[in-house]
Formats: sequence, structure tokens, C-alpha cells
Amino acid sequence: MKPYRFVVALLVVGAASAFLRAQSGPLSTTFTNWVDHPAIAYRSTPPADPVSQLNQALQAGRIELTREGSSGYLQSLLKALNVPVESQIVVFARDSVQLARITITNPRALFFNDAVAVGWVRGGFIELASQDPRNGVIFYALEPGVLGSARLTRRDDCLSCHYSYSTAGVPGMLVRSYEQFGVDHTIPIEKRWGGWYVTGSSGSIPHLGNTDLTELALGHATNARLNWPSLDGKFDTTGYPSSQSDIVALMVFEHQMHMMNLLTRIGWEARVAEAQRSGTPGFARPGTDDQPIAMDDAAAEVVDYMLFVGEPPLRDAIRGSSGFRERFEQQGPFDRKGRSLRQLDLRNRLMRYPLSYMIYSPLFEGMPAAAKETIYRRVWHVLSGEARDPRYKHLSLEDRQAIVEILNGTKKDLPPYFSQPLS
Repeated sequence: MKPYRFVVALLVVGAASAFLRAQSGPLSTTFTNWVDHPAIAYRSTPPADPVSQLNQALQAGRIELTREGSSGYLQSLLKALNVPVESQIVVFARDSVQLARITITNPRALFFNDAVAVGWVRGGFIELASQDPRNGVIFYALEPGVLGSARLTRRDDCLSCHYSYSTAGVPGMLVRSYEQFGVDHTIPIEKRWGGWYVTGSSGSIPHLGNTDLTELALGHATNARLNWPSLDGKFDTTGYPSSQSDIVALMVFEHQMHMMNLLTRIGWEARVAEAQRSGTPGFARPGTDDQPIAMDDAAAEVVDYMLFVGEPPLRDAIRGSSGFRERFEQQGPFDRKGRSLRQLDLRNRLMRYPLSYMIYSPLFEGMPAAAKETIYRRVWHVLSGEARDPRYKHLSLEDRQAIVEILNGTKKDLPPYFSQPLS
């Protein structure tokens, strides 16, 4: 299939305009159909994501999943993939392949770690989205086999929704809210979580969670639906591993999903660029609209997102309800002062040290050298103080110094220029 690139600005209508205002840059506003390109080969390259590895272990008999109550294989699967129950977030917007089963009293639960998201709705099957370090998110379904055993089946039909402008032009993740086509850490709390249940506390900050979408359309969101300690009594939670839809987990999830998409996309751009330079057949000729985005431009967007540029300040403290914060922060890695990029702030902003923890992920580590090096140089350009753009004013000298020290203490492949003094 011949690659093609569209600029999304030509297609902006309705809710998509809010998405563009929040997520600007060449990776978020263009789409090139490279899914079957020889440098990508999304459908034909053997996957190396966590779910494919679990599937191999299941088929070899090294692991066996067990059923438990009305949630079926869910809890056994979460344990096998090291996905914490504390990460549960619950959505009742009918925005899934299983939309016919989803209601405000039978919502869909999502669980996640740094590489996998698991979706479950009572009475349905289990959906999985698993990050391949090279090719983007790969989608699976777990359904009982004819003899009662579990099997994981790849579902490329999910690309009909999960391969678009909204996923930064790669097979990736979607997070939506009422009247918000895409949600990440740049969207104000006041506009988040329409169609979601939210437990924990946002203090005095209003949000759109816990309100039926019909009532939202009528303007009936009220502060009475804020700061729920749990979902107990809100609907029948039989089968759900937790009675929580933790506000902190929601905020981390929203940051991470777009981060994953951007890192995948810059990796695609680097692979296609290298293949074009080497003369691999099947690529567009120089001078056509199918040319990869310049690495410096792509890295600028990725790094700005990594550094939480555009994150609106919190107007009150955020408090979780499930223990997700503690579980998340314990993962590290930590420097010799006990600091970590996973430490949360939740008083003024999401992260205590605002550089994305996804810099430690297999997705980041698996990027082509050209993409990784360009990102590192851009990160250093900002953290060193060389970048004077006002959009980095949220990064104090103390912030920048701490981030550089944490990186030097936790990243083995960090370029040596990160040891230079800051200005």
C-alpha cells in the first residue's frame, strides 16, 4: 500500500478541535499510513509485547490461567501480566467494541501498567492492548476455548479506531471524555472524566466524572458528585476486583497513553527515514509528501510532552483512594537520595520531578538510535538551561537539577553531556 500523509488541520470539526489545541506538533497533527510499510510491517513482524510473551507461555504450558467467579480469568490474567488491581479505572461511556454491554450500571473496568492495558466488562470478554517496543500497541482478546482453556487472539480489527490522528498516527491508545476527543495531562481537570467514574478527591476542583452523559448534555453536573470515597452503593460491583476508580490512576493513565503513542511514532519516523536513506524498495521518492518528519521537529514535540509543557497547574490537592499512588511510586528506580521520576506531586502538578517515567520503558529503550539520541539532546537542551523559551518556565533550576541528578543516578546509557553544569 502506498503511504499517504494528511494534515489533520484540514479535517478539524467539532470535538476534534479541542484535541488539537491540547496536542499540537507534527506528530499529533499528521497521519501517514505506514502500517504495512516494509520498515514497519506491523501485521507481519513477530510481536515482542508482554501479551504475546504470555501467550507463548500459555501455549507451552508454562503458565495456566484460572477462572474466578463472575470476572472469569481477569484476576489471574492481571497477576500473570503484573498489572496491579489498584490501577482499576472505570468507564461507563459506550466507547468500546463491547459497547452493547456497557451501561452506567454495568461499566467497563480498565487496568494498566507501563506496557499493558486490560479491559473487562461484566458479561463480556477481556480486551488487551499491549505495547510492542518496536511497532506500537497490539490488540488481543481473551475468550474461553471450546474445552474451557483460555486463549489469547490477536485483534487487528481494533485498528479501525486505534490507528488514527487521535493515536498520533500509530496503532495506539485512546483516552476520551465528554466533548474531548483526546485527553492527556494538558487538559484541565474541569474538562476531564465525562463518562468515567472517579473515586478519591479533587478537593474543590470540579470535573465531569460520576455524571450520566445525558445529564452532562443538559448541564446537570454538580459538586455533589465529586470526591466519592468508593463506588460502593453506586452500582452493583459484583465481579469487579476493586470498588475504586482512582483519580490518581486516571491522571497517570492519561499522561502515559499519549506518551506511548508519541514514542512509537517518532520511532516509526526514524525507521522510515533510515530505510529511505538506505534505498529500501517500497518507499516514497525524495520530494514527495510521504517524507518522514525531521527528527529535530519530532523530538521537540516528544520532549515537550515528556517535560509536561502545557500542563495546567492544579488548584487544589488531589488524593487517591485505592493505594495506586503508593504502588506506582514504589517501582522506582531511585537515585542515591531516594528520588524517582515516579514520585507524584498532586498539589501543584502531577509529577514531583516533571520528566516522564516512560524514559525507562522498553518502548523508549527500543527506539532507533537516531530517535533516542535526538530526544536526549533535546532533553539536555531544556534541562541545561540553554532553552530560553517561556514554555519551559514551569521548570525551575531546582527542578532541572533534580531531574538531571536522578537521570545520572538511574540511566546507564545516559550521554556524558548530562554531567555538565546547568545554567
